[in-house]
Amino acid sequence: MTAGTREFDIIVFGATGFVGELTARHLVGHAPDGVRIGLAGRTQAKLEKLRAGLGGKAKDWGIVVADVDKPSTLDEMVARTTVLCSTVGPYALYGETVVGACVNAGTHYTDLTGEVLFARRSIDKFHEQAVANGTKIVHSCGFDSIPSDLGTFLVYERAKADGAGTLGSTTLVMRDLRGGASGGTIASAIGLADEVSVDREARRIAGRAHSLTVDDTRETPKQPGDLSVVDARSVDPSLSGTLAPFFMGSYNTRVVRRSNGLLDFGYGPDFTYRETMAVGSNPIVSTVASRAVQGALAVGMAALAIKPLRPVLDRILPAPGEGPSEASQAKGRFRGEVYTRTTSGRRYRSTIGAQLDPGYSGTAVMLGESSLALALDGDTARGGAPLPTYAGVLTPAVAIGDVLADRLRSQAFTVTVDELT
Repeated sequence: MTAGTREFDIIVFGATGFVGELTARHLVGHAPDGVRIGLAGRTQAKLEKLRAGLGGKAKDWGIVVADVDKPSTLDEMVARTTVLCSTVGPYALYGETVVGACVNAGTHYTDLTGEVLFARRSIDKFHEQAVANGTKIVHSCGFDSIPSDLGTFLVYERAKADGAGTLGSTTLVMRDLRGGASGGTIASAIGLADEVSVDREARRIAGRAHSLTVDDTRETPKQPGDLSVVDARSVDPSLSGTLAPFFMGSYNTRVVRRSNGLLDFGYGPDFTYRETMAVGSNPIVSTVASRAVQGALAVGMAALAIKPLRPVLDRILPAPGEGPSEASQAKGRFRGEVYTRTTSGRRYRSTIGAQLDPGYSGTAVMLGESSLALALDGDTARGGAPLPTYAGVLTPAVAIGDVLADRLRSQAFTVTVDELT
């Protein structure tokens, strides 16, 4: 499939959902003129209402009716586009058929999944076929897991360019985080809790540090635990206090480790990776807060698996497709910092952040720009920058890399990498 030869450059599937609409709104404002975009979902009338509400150049966008319960409609949809941008989750329920249709048609794909079991199945079922036909299947193109994945990739590239050796202990510190968890993320967590509670193999995969591995025999055997409380100075001497475990670390760490494998384990034989969250710099206060977060995460996952609690959780947690008001989103922000010490002893830090709600408006920008990159930047005939040549079931860093970093900078994201002294 040659980019630009199909009816659409990008189809946003699930466009009438909350994040789907946010992504469509980002594309209205930031897709270059001439980019051909379609809005897809189950209901023609809802799609037409969305298109009318988007205004501007969306008036020329196409409408595509497709339903995950009707595979023939998926086949017809993906055959019409260069990239399918899917916001239809939980992906464990709805994603596999969509990915399969994309791979069969040679259509590039982006999504927002933070579901390790779905990602593992996608790799097992579709990676080799996607490699063979040159298709990029790029999971986790939002807050899960671009700050983690791209942040680590950037320090790797900088250290390599400096001749500073390979990466050793590497840690994400998520700080200045303000924003709500999406209903889709919560639904995905509940689905994972249900599956691991009854399926031993699913429980084993979810718990493995290298559950999205490329090659077990080359992985660094010992990796930090997902619920570790960490002395900040052990991450970098510029930090202080105690760091709490980051609530998406159990997924993001697997994505970062897959990137390492896809890059022929270029991060190095001593590479380890963990994720933390800043809760203050005061030693006593941050230690107490970190232990509280650690306990809450452990209890929270267990609570999701208790079905009699579901009616209570349904009343207090957002449902899939729901999200905060524009005023609430406007208060959102995040900053992820990845610290590493190389085998030569040099220290680096990358930073990725924005004054946007991480799970909503920020995620819409990251997903939209990832989709635009796959649609346009691989097509030099249309003035695009060259993309990495990898194909298969990929990660954002491996599939898009520096092109994505540049795109996020153009959207007022902070994307930097520095050597620390």
